[in-house]
Amino acid sequence: MASVPLENRPSGFRLKSLGRRLEVRMLLLALVIAVALSLLSPYFLTRANVFNMLDQSVVIGIVAVGMTFVILTGGIDLSVGSVAGLTGIILGLAVQQMPIPAAIAVAVAAGGGIGLVSGVLIAFFGLAPFVVTLGVMAIGRSLAYILSGQTAISNIPMGMQDIVYTNVFGVPSNVLFLVVLYALAWAYLTYTKGGRTIYAVGSNKEAARAAGLNTLFYSILPYVLSGALSAVAITFSISQLLSADPLMGNAMELDAIAAVVIGGASLYGGRGSMIGTLIGVFIMVMIRNGLNLMGVSPFWQGSAIGTIIILALLVERLLSARAAR
Repeated sequence: MASVPLENRPSGFRLKSLGRRLEVRMLLLALVIAVALSLLSPYFLTRANVFNMLDQSVVIGIVAVGMTFVILTGGIDLSVGSVAGLTGIILGLAVQQMPIPAAIAVAVAAGGGIGLVSGVLIAFFGLAPFVVTLGVMAIGRSLAYILSGQTAISNIPMGMQDIVYTNVFGVPSNVLFLVVLYALAWAYLTYTKGGRTIYAVGSNKEAARAAGLNTLFYSILPYVLSGALSAVAITFSISQLLSADPLMGNAMELDAIAAVVIGGASLYGGRGSMIGTLIGVFIMVMIRNGLNLMGVSPFWQGSAIGTIIILALLVERLLSARAAR
């Protein structure tokens, strides 16, 4: 029997199919959290706090884009935090010697180069992503301390603040950059051969190779993007603080992985989306912001985030199993 196009099926069926989409379920979860926090704190939905949450989403949101690419291939990148710290120090040193755009380019190139090394070791030599990126994490943090002389670099030019505090049609430039980045990443994964290949690598690498796809290149590319975007993310952070510290990016990898997983991506690869990741980022930021507004101790916030991650995984597993029946 020929299949009936979705648009020609009964509305009840279309609604049921729509409800099965990961992005829709995550969006509903985000709305529930937003409503709950707005009831618990009258300051949550104020204009100032909304813009504050958007600003807080930028750094982790940028890193989560690269992490999404990596996880879609079935890999993991534990080095993003230390790469951010190291490239932040490189940026802080470079900006003393050259124009700001050139210094940023050097830092981003350094991040991409570190990701290239990780990608080659993983994809070409077949080393475990967890082990490789764990090693790079240790090396990156060590080099950050060595290059900085174990101290923060504070004489950052004031011109760096223009990267963050310039408004475009009333929208802060860093928030606009985040939106454009997610739109481009979503379009790449959805409409290009490269995007489809990344999904294929994560779903079944051997089948993708047998189909003639360039699995080596598209297994390395996500790590290059992850490293480069870590440098981009820390650039925004340095632009706000006008300081580069070797401790910058500490535990960033945990937040990035959590955002991707909460957004519905599978750690086994082949499933996930940029829309889901963006929703995951907003969920993380909303929870932290709401807990701060309610005066919850920072020591308890980690427990709250961890619980939500586990519940998100459990609910997604149960819903996916039910949808597969």
